[in-house]
Formats: sequence, structure tokens, C-alpha cells
Amino acid sequence: MKYKDYYEILGVNKSENQSEIKKAYRKLAKKYHPDANPNNKDAEEKFKSINEAYEVLGDEKKRKKYDQFGSRADFSNGADFDPSQFGFGGGGYRTSGNGDYSDFFNSIFGNGGFDMGDLFGGGFGKKQSGCGGCGSTQRGQDVETEIHITIEEGFEGIQKKVSLKTANDMKKISVKIPSGIEEGKKIKLSGQGKMGGDLYLKVKFKPHDIFIIEDIHLNQNIDLMPWEAAFGTEKIIQTLTGKIKVKIPAGIQTDGKIKIAKKGYKDMKGNVGDLYIRMRIMNPTVLSSAEMDLYKKLMEVHE
Repeated sequence: MKYKDYYEILGVNKSENQSEIKKAYRKLAKKYHPDANPNNKDAEEKFKSINEAYEVLGDEKKRKKYDQFGSRADFSNGADFDPSQFGFGGGGYRTSGNGDYSDFFNSIFGNGGFDMGDLFGGGFGKKQSGCGGCGSTQRGQDVETEIHITIEEGFEGIQKKVSLKTANDMKKISVKIPSGIEEGKKIKLSGQGKMGGDLYLKVKFKPHDIFIIEDIHLNQNIDLMPWEAAFGTEKIIQTLTGKIKVKIPAGIQTDGKIKIAKKGYKDMKGNVGDLYIRMRIMNPTVLSSAEMDLYKKLMEVHE
């Protein structure tokens, strides 16, 4: 079995902090992601190796464990590594059978791997009480994806069904969308990620046929005929809490705005935004004879 130098795989020094390790991982994961390298087996293997390296170095406990292990011998990436040299398996080694990770990873972190606590005299890989000798605990891989909701669903809060792809099937789980959640926020579903990791759902708003959302404020357009803009009028406006009547002042121009306080979106702290109504003055597409005569008279008077 080959020893794996996870620092070399991610191209970072052992002194780098977690932020730099995460940055290096994201850069490499983007470069070697299967979507960017279709039908490229080398990129696929590289991507798996990068994920495995980050699974260890991106987790402070696993990283400490790995660093302790590496300090006990002068290993380099690719060197032969035999756990039996440390008193395990009588010349062989045990793995967890997890095909997502290498034998090297499984022998150290997998459920069937040897106990690092035995190797270092305690303090690592402690068996949990009642787990039947499960060995060191292994945290699965976190997964992030998007969930698309309407502005109304975010405003009110809703329980949604989400389909998740598992190794063998599809399953549906219920997700609570809290009232006032903002776009870009993430909802954590513990244990729903890969191999028992966590699933993060990033909230995205669907395009709306009325509202445009900016932070917790809403914008919408309304169309006015020229005479409505000139003399003023009243319009029925849709808001997130129902319809309201809005008075349009005389002489308003295109792009003029009316602010309706506290009729926008809200956040999870209870702050409520405003609704801004933007005017668009529209000319009739078809004019009757009488209307054409009036427009001509208006043009003569205006001159």
C-alpha cells in the first residue's frame, strides 16, 4: 500500500491554515471536476484524490491525527506503507471496504481500519461505547446544492419535499424553509450528505412575474396611460400580504417611484423592507379616430 501525502496532493505546506487549505482545495476541485473534464479518467482519479486529501486536511481532528501519524516515520508520497510494521494485522492490513477512498485512507480513518490510539499509545481513534468495536469514527463528505423557492414561499415559510439521489435509489425528505430566509442563505440537513456527512441547501429565488427583490426590499413596475400620468389616478397593487390601493400623483414621469413602507420582504430577524413602485408611461398601440383627433389637438396646443 502506498503512503499518501495529502499536503502534496493539495499543493500546500504543512504550516498552512484551514482557510488556505480550503482555498487550494476549491481551486483544484474546480479544475478537475468531472463536469469540466468529461470522459477523462485521469481527471476523475485526480478529483477523487483531491477530495480525499481535503476530507483529511479540511477536518482539524483528522488533520491532527494524520500529522501525528506522519511524524512517526519518514514517509513520502508513494512510499510503501505497511501497517504491520506498527504491529497491525501480522503483515497485512484491514480496510473498511469504502470504495470512495483509498486503502491508505480506509486503513487509518475507515471503520475497519486499525486503531490509531494503539499506534500512538491512546488519545486517537477511541472506540465509542456501544458501537460494537466500530473503531475510529469517520465523518462523511458534506454536499452543497441549491433549492429554488418563490419569494412568497420564502416570505411565509414552507415545508417542501426534496428529492435526493442515494447510491441505489432516490429518496424524498421534507425540508422546513423558515419564514424570512434570504437568498444565498444555507439550510443544513445533518447526516443527509455523502457517507453520513451534512447536506447544505443554498436558497435561490425563482424569477417572479411581478416582484424584483433587492435585499429585503421589493420593486415592481406598473404601466400608466399618458392621461393617467398627467391627471393622477388610483391603482390596485399586489403585495406579499394582499392587494392594496395606491394613489398615483398627477404629473408623474416614467421611472418615477412611489415608496410603500413596510410592504417589502422581511428577514428572519423580523426586519421588514419597503415596496417601490416604478412607473412606465405607455402609449396606446391602437388609436381610434377620436383619440387621434385629441392627440393632434394636444400636439397643437403644446406647441
